[in-house]
Amino acid sequence: MLNLDYLQQLLVIAIALSAITCAVIQKTKSCFKTSKYLCIYSFIINMLVGIIFCYTFTNIKLPTSLWIGFFSFIGADTIYKSLEGKLASHTDLISRKTVTISKENIINEEDNK
Repeated sequence: MLNLDYLQQLLVIAIALSAITCAVIQKTKSCFKTSKYLCIYSFIINMLVGIIFCYTFTNIKLPTSLWIGFFSFIGADTIYKSLEGKLASHTDLISRKTVTISKENIINEEDNK
């Protein structure tokens, strides 16, 4: 069974990561004389920053952080919008007063204690 809550959490992290990596790539793409290698450069930056971002701000391990980097590279916001019918909307998440999340769905292990 697909764990949609966990996927939603990963996509939200990837959306934040996309904003950061997009800015980094825009600032540093002038180092390339041609755009031939820009896609590979973008992929590498997304994966590296994804790993560093996840290890710094969450307790997500390497395989999951690689997925987040990949989601960021292909466009987490597009994935999120295409799954919008299956995932709760942001307004639902914000307007809820009580949220029940099972322990296995929590990304940050400090919250489990």
